[in-house]
Amino acid sequence: MLFLGIDVGTTGTRVVVLDLECARVIAEAVSPHRWIEGLPDGHREQDPVMWIEAVDRALRSCLESLGSSRGKIAAMGVSGSMQGVVFLDRDNCVVRPTKMTGDHSARRQAEEISRAFGGAPGMIELVGNPLSADSAAAQCLWLKQHEPYHFERAVAVMPIKDFINYWLTGEVATEAGIASGTGMLDVRNRRWSPDVCSLIDSRLPEMLPKVASSIEPRGLLRKNLANSWGLGPQVLISQGSGVQMLSCLAAGCVASGRVSLELGVTGVLSGIASTPCVDLRGEVSALCDSSGQWLATVVTANAAAAPEMIRRHYGWTSEQMERMVAASSPGADGLLFLAYVTGEKTPNLPEAKGIVHGITLDNFTPANIARATAEGVSLGLGYCLGRMRELGFDPCEIQVTGTGAHSRITRQLLADVFGVPVVGLSSPQGAAFGAAIHAALVFFRHSGETLQFEEMAQHLVVVDEASRCMPKASLHSLYEDLISRQQYLVDTLHPAGFL
Repeated sequence: MLFLGIDVGTTGTRVVVLDLECARVIAEAVSPHRWIEGLPDGHREQDPVMWIEAVDRALRSCLESLGSSRGKIAAMGVSGSMQGVVFLDRDNCVVRPTKMTGDHSARRQAEEISRAFGGAPGMIELVGNPLSADSAAAQCLWLKQHEPYHFERAVAVMPIKDFINYWLTGEVATEAGIASGTGMLDVRNRRWSPDVCSLIDSRLPEMLPKVASSIEPRGLLRKNLANSWGLGPQVLISQGSGVQMLSCLAAGCVASGRVSLELGVTGVLSGIASTPCVDLRGEVSALCDSSGQWLATVVTANAAAAPEMIRRHYGWTSEQMERMVAASSPGADGLLFLAYVTGEKTPNLPEAKGIVHGITLDNFTPANIARATAEGVSLGLGYCLGRMRELGFDPCEIQVTGTGAHSRITRQLLADVFGVPVVGLSSPQGAAFGAAIHAALVFFRHSGETLQFEEMAQHLVVVDEASRCMPKASLHSLYEDLISRQQYLVDTLHPAGFL
């Protein structure tokens, strides 16, 4: 029996086919997305019609490699970016391009909504999270104020993943996972906030999709699509969820208290909890997960940007960079790099610049700079884990995925910073794989089986024991001191305008 996972990301759509019997991905394809060019600074937009074309191309590529086995596909699941919404008119036509992650054009609207409820603390009290400029709430108000004709045309508003599900099934709905990233969902109670929605526009509550259970199917694949792709008439479409929720599922992070780290362009620490994890300081996002529980996530922005900057400066390959990190001693002979070269998400320093502190005539060497960069990224993640621990998380190990997980030096450094073992996976990773797992579980539950997410994860998610790195107590103590030093510099320099 085969299950298909679709991840509609910002740079492209990835489709995977999971063979449940042998517990492996047997087909995979990627179709890139294009950005709309010529927009003002701060605007990042894509045409939603392009996602449909990308899904179709990638899916057909997978089906071609399956041949006659395509008839074994039982269900599909979809993952999508947490930011960005699609506006549809009465004829189901897309009203305008979608503002994507990193679009800051609605910053003033986010501030306007927040002020109405007492700023960030009021928003946290009301819906569980502060409001960001690229949230759906801010984008809805932006459209109403800047393009009122388009806003009046719109009769439906849906997140990216739900737009694709609507195309696949003809059924309109969402689930609490991706809805919790819109800024309009009361995360504690898993329902749209009437206060936030009505403030934006009195029509908005009627325009938003209903919030359905995340573990119920969305519907069946539309007949014309099934015929076009050569699939059977009973292919089930699950609700799916957001990229963060399904990446956690792909990492086997499904039981309460478990924590995983996705180390790619950004660093994303995520933990599962049986109750909402609302952070009154607004650094840890309180979200709903794809299994009916809650998700706490915290993000750093420079996991790839800072090391890439140093590699480019010295002309190193990734392997040369790793050798230089290993050639320096822990603590980089006193160098401490606040690696905020693209601003920072956690701590919330969007305008921050990087700082190298502690330079002397003796320690300013390429090897120490390489070590300080790797440590700076890891210390930032250590601060994030500390914030999660304050919310009650106490992981016995952390499973790390993404491109950064392949480096043993990185894994060992993270283990020493975190103070717990860090281990990689030998099974497939990413939100598309998580979407396929989710589709399989929803299919079996809909068929009367009593499978749990933990059972499915145990069958499909395989830890690579050879990658396990154990923390060294002496180094953990050193890095705890460096995290405190790093935060002291942030608390001192930022209020004075020097960071």
